[in-house]
Amino acid sequence: MSVKITDICIACGACIDECPVEAIVDDDDSPNNDGAYFVYNDKCVECVGHNDAPACADACPTEGCIVWDAVVDGQAFRDDIGEDKRSSHTPVVE
Repeated sequence: MSVKITDICIACGACIDECPVEAIVDDDDSPNNDGAYFVYNDKCVECVGHNDAPACADACPTEGCIVWDAVVDGQAFRDDIGEDKRSSHTPVVE
């Protein structure tokens, strides 16, 4: 259960400030060393229990930057967002 930040990120930091579980790191702390922001899928809770929708996506000024990542086996996820909608091409907020 996680969101993913795509390469169109403008590195504004809005998502980091809004994440209630500190699952997002900036390009300096990204384990991919690709110069992009990163969401730790083992920490991201899609704001379940915190907000009605992922706060990072609501705060992001770049349309299509934050998308659904693949469902991780064994983790709970928002019931109304199935595996068919989770891909690198489905924005969290449209």
